[in-house]
Amino acid sequence: MTDLAEPTRASRLRSALEARHSGWSVPLTVWLASRAFSTLLLGSLYAVATAAGWPFASYRRDPSFFTFSGSWDASFYRTIAERGYPTTIPVDEAGHVLPNAWAFLPVFPWLARVVMPVVGGSFWIAGVLVAILAGAGACVVLYRLVRAVRDDRAARWATALVAFGPTGFLFQVAYAESLFLLLLFAALLALVRRRYRWIAPLGVVAAFTKPGVLALAVALAVHLVVRWVRDGPRFRWRDRAVVIVSGMLVAAAGLAWPVVASAVTGRPGAYLDTELSWWVGFVGRQPFVPLTPWFTMARTWLGPAGIVLVVAVLASAGWFWSRRSVRALGTDVWSFSAAYALYLVAVFLPQQSLPRLLMPTAPLLGSDAFVRTRRRAVAWLVVGMCLQPVAVVLLWFLGYP
Repeated sequence: MTDLAEPTRASRLRSALEARHSGWSVPLTVWLASRAFSTLLLGSLYAVATAAGWPFASYRRDPSFFTFSGSWDASFYRTIAERGYPTTIPVDEAGHVLPNAWAFLPVFPWLARVVMPVVGGSFWIAGVLVAILAGAGACVVLYRLVRAVRDDRAARWATALVAFGPTGFLFQVAYAESLFLLLLFAALLALVRRRYRWIAPLGVVAAFTKPGVLALAVALAVHLVVRWVRDGPRFRWRDRAVVIVSGMLVAAAGLAWPVVASAVTGRPGAYLDTELSWWVGFVGRQPFVPLTPWFTMARTWLGPAGIVLVVAVLASAGWFWSRRSVRALGTDVWSFSAAYALYLVAVFLPQQSLPRLLMPTAPLLGSDAFVRTRRRAVAWLVVGMCLQPVAVVLLWFLGYP
């Protein structure tokens, strides 16, 4: 009996060690390969643009590859890292609020500020370094999250599809996306694995990294109801209490930044007015009404046909989330991704930032809709790799997000 049992224990131990090793090695290998691809792409375009004198969305006073990688609104993160937030909201001659740093949350620039002395005081280098390391962590956690709800194969493909996808370059530019994904995916993984005590700390930090964490609070509420009904007495009261408190803390943190902005600046609605200042170039000055921004944008640019288009997009989204392959990812991933999509529809004006704002829904890439067969997964991977240079050209040289 001992001779038969001993190999079984050894094989179980070996399998456990192999699984733990693959939980790091596989996603980090994908991450390294994707960084080589994105770096080659960004470096080539930077060299061509610099040699040809093309204007691009970058800090040009001290042009370098790092400032090129710190393009778009990263200058606001730099301002926060170096000087903090303004105590007075800037306005134009008519009293309208102008774009300013209050639209951006503090965790990423503060973390970059900690790193800056190590890299010679440059925000651009520090921001890129933080983004790269956080991107590696996000890939590892995404892999483990999809593996927890599906399997190794789906996890490998999901990680590859997001890392090589159209917005894969965001894992190494001085933006908060990769850090937000790391925190958000880690909180979702804790929820899936029922390690509830980790959710509130991760969710609260994520809430001050980028907007959108309210979707996690919704996922916690759905998880609470489902477990309460399904498991009954097996769902311990202590765990119920932790889930409830975590959801309340995450929701409060997700709603806190407008309060902070108003308190510091002394202007009611400082955060909302700041966000709306970015809308002016697209739809003029508009009041904020939840669930209307997509229709406002569509009506402004396409007229009645735009309204029809938005309805069609929303209907298609409803069909997608109702598919069995998507629901097979489990209640936690399904409810979070659906709630996050609803959040974007409720508050976001759709424009060129939409693809990067959809990145938190990356766990959906582990569904059979994308990776049911090897041929389908490879096709999506090729499409993503082909679209990434298109996205870089559009976002750096034509329309900045």
